[in-house]
Parts: sequence; C-alpha cells; structure tokens
Amino acid sequence: MLRRLASFLVLIAFVAGCAGSSKLSQKSEEKLAGGDAWRAWHLAVRALDKEPGNPRARQAATAAGAAIAQDWQRRIRALAELDSLNAAGEVLKLAEFRVHAARYATIPVGAEWPAEERTLRLTAARVHYQRGQEAAKSGRPKRACAEFTEAERFVNDYRDTAVRADRAMNEALTRVAVAPFRTSTADPTFGAQVAQAWHDHLVQELAPPATQFTRFLGNETFRRNMTLSELDDVSRGDAIRLGRKAGAQHVVWVSVGNVKSSTKLHLFRDNVVRRVVEKDAQGNETTRWVEVPIEVVARVRDVTVGIDYEVIATESGTSLVHRHVDRSTQARVVWTSHQPEGDPGSYSLVSETVRASNPNRAKEVEARWASVCGNATTLVQVLEARRKAGPSRGSARDALARFAAGAAFVFLEDLPPAEDLALAVMTRGSGALRDDLARLDAIDDVDLAVELPEASRR
Repeated sequence: MLRRLASFLVLIAFVAGCAGSSKLSQKSEEKLAGGDAWRAWHLAVRALDKEPGNPRARQAATAAGAAIAQDWQRRIRALAELDSLNAAGEVLKLAEFRVHAARYATIPVGAEWPAEERTLRLTAARVHYQRGQEAAKSGRPKRACAEFTEAERFVNDYRDTAVRADRAMNEALTRVAVAPFRTSTADPTFGAQVAQAWHDHLVQELAPPATQFTRFLGNETFRRNMTLSELDDVSRGDAIRLGRKAGAQHVVWVSVGNVKSSTKLHLFRDNVVRRVVEKDAQGNETTRWVEVPIEVVARVRDVTVGIDYEVIATESGTSLVHRHVDRSTQARVVWTSHQPEGDPGSYSLVSETVRASNPNRAKEVEARWASVCGNATTLVQVLEARRKAGPSRGSARDALARFAAGAAFVFLEDLPPAEDLALAVMTRGSGALRDDLARLDAIDDVDLAVELPEASRR
C-alpha cells in the first residue's frame, strides 16, 4: 500500500512539473510575441529547469535566444561605426551569453556573423597591442601589461602578446620596503616593532588578488645594515639608500611624533539597589529593593600620537605619497571598595519600580554611570571583577591588547604608560597606508611623480 502511495505521489509531482513548464513555455511565447525577448528567455529557462526534456520549452528558449542575438548583433554593427573597441567588447559579451545559454539551447547567429566577429576582435587586439607597445616605450610597464592582457582577451595568442605581457609584468612589479619608524621615544625598539607590525599587516592585506604588482621585501633589509640605535632614527636619506640597495622600487618612511596623553579621574557616588527575593511560609515569593551606597572611581587616559609617512620612489627620491595621520586610543580602569553581598547579578543602578515610575531619574543615573565607567561597562561587571580581584592586582601591560581593541572596562589600579598605549594603537594603525599602496598599485611611477617640497626633506 505504501509503495503504491509513493508511486502515486511521484506521478502527481511529475504531472505538476510538466504542467508548470508548459505554462511557462506559453508565457515565454507570449512575451516574445510582445517584443520582450529577455523576459521570454528567462521564462523559457525556468521551464527547462523544471523539465529539461520539454520540447516546447526548448523551442521557446531557442526563439527567444535568437531574438536576443539578432538585436545584439544589430547594436554591435551600429556601434562599430562609431567605436570599434566598445563594439568588440559587446562581441565578447554576446559570445559569453551564447556559451552560458548552450545548456538550454543553441543560439543561432547567422552565417555572416563569425567573420564580422573575427574582424572586430582582431581590430581590438591590434589597438590594445599598439597601446601596449607605446606604454612600454614610455616607461609605463603597468599600463603595458594591462594593454597586452586586453589584446589577448580579444584574440588568444595574438602575435607575441603573451611574451610581451610577461616582460611588462616583470618590469611592473613594485618591490616595497618598510623602513623602521623614526621616533623620539625612550624605547630604542619602538620604531622597529611598529614597522614590523605594519609590514606584516600590509603583506597580508595587499597580497594578490588585492594588488597585482605590489610585493613587500622583508624587514631584515634594514636590521642587517644598521645598529640598534640607528634603527630608531632612520633618516629619509637612509631609508632611500637602504631601500635602493635592497632592490626596492618604493620605500615607506615613517616619522612618529611625540606621544600626547592626558589622565583624568571620574567619580560615581550614589545609592544603587540590590534585589532581594524572600519566601513566606507558604512558598510565595516577594521581591524588595535594598538601597546600597557605592563609590566607583575611574581613571581615564587618552593618548594621541601623530604619524607622518611617505612612499618614496628610491630611484629618484620622489615622494609619491606624503600624509599625516593621528592615531588615538583610550584606556579606562575602575575601582570600587564595595564588596558585593550575594550575587553581583542582583545589583542594578535603579530598581524596576523607579524605572517604571520615574524614567527620567533612571536615565540620569545611567548617564552619570556611563560618563564615569563607559557606555559598555555595567554595574554587574564592576562588582563581579571586584569580587574576583582579591588582594592581587593585574598587569596593565598584559591588558594592552584589550585597550587597543577599545575595551570599555579593565579592572586594575594602574593604567598602562602612555608609550605602551601608543605602541598598542600604532601597531594597528596602517589602514591609511594600506589604502594608499592599493591605489598606487595600478599606476606607473611616471604618472605619479610629485616633487617633495624641500622643507619636508629631513
């Protein structure tokens, strides 16, 4: 009985599918008759997806595809009289459409079309080949590589485009070295540490296919040729000289300004509440709110450091990019002497009763709390941390990663030094340089050269 039922259900599904594909085929024919060939094509394709063997759907797809191809050819012929390159581009699109359509129908194009298509392709390939030659002669290997690649896109194996494209690619590769940062900090390793962090991030972010021509040299180029003290005071001239010696076409030279910091104390003093749930003899629960006086002290340190960086062409010493950016971070530590009674989760800034009866009072308390402890820090977090802290204190340096990531709350008594915070925020601050290098990737140096003002050479 079950087998018969299953067979019957399969038959019903098959019949329903046939009915659906026939209806779609009919709609496709109607749309084509009304002049909407693309809509007719999509309906016919849906019908064939439902029932691949439906002959009416196949005929509808063939008719719609033929109408699309005929209209496309008409537009290509008209465009060719004005712009042969754009016409050739449309030829490629039509060819791509026919390839993708082949699973549904063979799209006819007429006996004369292959010759017309070949002529337009050859014309486009010849134009791009000539442009590639001109770009190579004018010292623009990146543009030459793009033009030779375009020539091959229109006609595979056109003349010696493959050889010329490979040659242009080798000449276009831009090897970039990141020099140790010039700093005024007391830590002699500061500049080298940040430079290595930026280098590693750039290597990851700008690897192909994100860029086509940019390649990064290892930072041992500088460490091998300079003493530890010299690494913290790399001049512009040193960066160019060592970058050139290492075979870099571009060198990144960075000067870090003084670390600016300010530290402020904030105090939250008020009564908070603790939820107490009591049961009577019958097991009925009653909730009451007990006011608890509390003081929370927050110390907030704001740190800003200015960075000037250049991307320099080592052959000419020309500055390709010269930019100033500021990097800022904030560290916040809180402390309270209040030891929570019972579950810290039972505490709240205001009771549910007050929140319902006096919402303005609730907003005012929550705003004062946020101004002291941060928007993402809750009373429960503070009390839980207070309970776990005990007599020991954490290490501010151990918390640097959380500070750099924008952590709103770390329960310590001491803030990290300003230079440690600057180091943390700077190691994550290469975004602007990444964007500049990505922009430079496809542009030849001769189209970028901008002389650096004499006052900026230092």
